[in-house]
Amino acid sequence: MKRLMLGLLWCGLQFGSGWLQAAEPYDHSIHGYPLEGAHRDAPCESCHARGVFELTPKECSTCHDRSGLYADTARSLGHPLTTNNCEACHITANWIAVPYVEHGEVIGACSSCHDGLRAEGRPVDHPQTTAECDTCHIDASWSVINFNHDDISSNCVSCHNGIDATGKSPSHVLTTDVCEDCHSTSFWEPVQQMDHSQVLGSCVSCHDGIRATGKTADHILSDDTCDDCHTTSAWLPAVFDHQGVAAGSCATCHNGTTATGKDAQHLSTSASCDLCHSTIAWIPAIFDHSEVTAGSCSSCHDGITATGQNVGHFQTSRSCDDCHDTSFWTPDLFVHSSPVYPDHGNRLDCTDCHSGNAEMVTWTSPAYQPDCAGCHANDFRAGPHKQHENPDVSYTVADLADCTSSCHVYTDSSLSTIQELRPGPEHSPARQEW
Repeated sequence: MKRLMLGLLWCGLQFGSGWLQAAEPYDHSIHGYPLEGAHRDAPCESCHARGVFELTPKECSTCHDRSGLYADTARSLGHPLTTNNCEACHITANWIAVPYVEHGEVIGACSSCHDGLRAEGRPVDHPQTTAECDTCHIDASWSVINFNHDDISSNCVSCHNGIDATGKSPSHVLTTDVCEDCHSTSFWEPVQQMDHSQVLGSCVSCHDGIRATGKTADHILSDDTCDDCHTTSAWLPAVFDHQGVAAGSCATCHNGTTATGKDAQHLSTSASCDLCHSTIAWIPAIFDHSEVTAGSCSSCHDGITATGQNVGHFQTSRSCDDCHDTSFWTPDLFVHSSPVYPDHGNRLDCTDCHSGNAEMVTWTSPAYQPDCAGCHANDFRAGPHKQHENPDVSYTVADLADCTSSCHVYTDSSLSTIQELRPGPEHSPARQEW
């Protein structure tokens, strides 16, 4: 105290405006507290209250604490919640110029200062979160991030969009943007689970044998639409959808080993199952004869492999399809194509002509074969078949052996002048009666 008073006297005293002012600057550095910045212009009594010089505190907060003992500016009511170590952030030049914020002295939450008004806050494109800044950011820099996903409240893609943070790679499976349904917040790969409901692409876009399990070497021949048969829960059991199976390839699966094959009683055939059977049930089977070569019916219809000729069947070496239709056995539909035998339609039974129930026909009047009279000579009546008058003469069977030709009536035996024109055909095989 005495040394300080002597120092003041040494410098000289002068009064002005009611305040005690030093004529020459006093060297505070000898007390370990040099006056710097705004402190050099501060009145002595603003720190040395009530004329007390000894034991004047040197800590900023003892003056700037609103206690009323030391008369100088205190922290504002809006000051961030911090420790009392003012000099960690402020300098003596003035309060406002804060060259550096020592975040270690901050007691309050980051957002109490980083609210976009007092200090830089979250930008508009910041991921939505309720977490405090220091959950992810460090004091030294915003860009160095140690990200904690625990408090993220929005869809991952709001950040993981390939711009703000790593997004889906070009080779990523085609999916929705709900990252968290498959990935964890600890790492991208391996995925913790596969939520197939988020997959937009086809199964094979992933299940190709490279990215994920694909069809095995012994898989039945099918297209690549896995979900036609399999579920996302497990490969087996599979509910088989035959629509994806290539036509004609049934036996690659239905071989008696992989799936049910032909039983011991099955007719001998090399045809594909789907030629007769449907994918709904084995029976009833509907045989598609459209794939059968014409004239080869007996290769199956031999009485063993499939129904053949019965005991009383017409004796013939012809193929079944010469008489029968593939839709039904009866009635038979044989059409005579011989130029000497016009087809008589269906008004006759085969045995009406083929009395021996065989292809060989016995002509009743062989002298007139192959004309109509060969069979119908005994049906001929001379009366209705007048040839000429003066005198009246009738045609003979030989004259009209071809029943379908003309039979004009002439005026006389010269047969030069027609009296009655009858061009024919008077008789026709298509008519029901003569």
